[in-house]
Amino acid sequence: MNALKIKLPAEYPYLYETHLHTSQGSACAADTGSEMAKACKEAGYTGIIVTDHNWGGNTAVNRHMPWKEWVNAFVKGYEDAKKTGDRIGLDVFFGYEAGYRGTEFLIYGVDKEFMLFHEELRTATVERQYRMVHEAGGMVVHAHPFREEYYIPEVRLYPGYVDAVEGVNAAHSSHRSKSHNNAEFDEKAVDYGRQHGLPMTAGSDIHKTDLLGGGMAFRRKLKSIQDFMEAVRNGEDYLLTNGDDWFAKDGSRIMP
Repeated sequence: MNALKIKLPAEYPYLYETHLHTSQGSACAADTGSEMAKACKEAGYTGIIVTDHNWGGNTAVNRHMPWKEWVNAFVKGYEDAKKTGDRIGLDVFFGYEAGYRGTEFLIYGVDKEFMLFHEELRTATVERQYRMVHEAGGMVVHAHPFREEYYIPEVRLYPGYVDAVEGVNAAHSSHRSKSHNNAEFDEKAVDYGRQHGLPMTAGSDIHKTDLLGGGMAFRRKLKSIQDFMEAVRNGEDYLLTNGDDWFAKDGSRIMP
């Protein structure tokens, strides 16, 4: 089990993991939603957003299943984490990571019911995805926009079709990370967000209970995923972290 114990700034005591995978939904993940929830609670998180890979990414669910069966199977990781979170006192919110030819987006503010009634999500372009999520009251965040990996054929940017940018991805720069290690990916993401006036988020992109400690720290406890989205959109005061260092919401490093 993860031994990480996160030390939070006194004025920002509520930490949320915004980018988390489970083995039920993501083929690249090692631990179940319940196991992830327990590890995050022990590490000091207030809440987590489960963001498993959808059909366009490294999903653990058979893409050829009928749509409703696929959705019901896909949400198992979230439901498992939520059940455990309710029991141990960890807030668990739903999201997913949408893949489009290697480019990935974190989708927040929609739910299982939305997915069940919108099979057209499977073939939606980035632009159509943005409109559909917005019509449902959700939010689109460009995940690790400058990551370079074998499964990402090229960097594609869509500043007009995202609400925010993942400026800090702990997998890129945490000393605990064992993959995607290149802090320059985050530096480019922060510059990009500033250039286009986009809010920034932070998450660990975590796939197992050996946590990195990344995420977003708030002055107050968030009530829901809608509360999280409003905080980001409205420029509320929060901090970003990769588990090692702390950054202001514009990506500026905060010196100790």
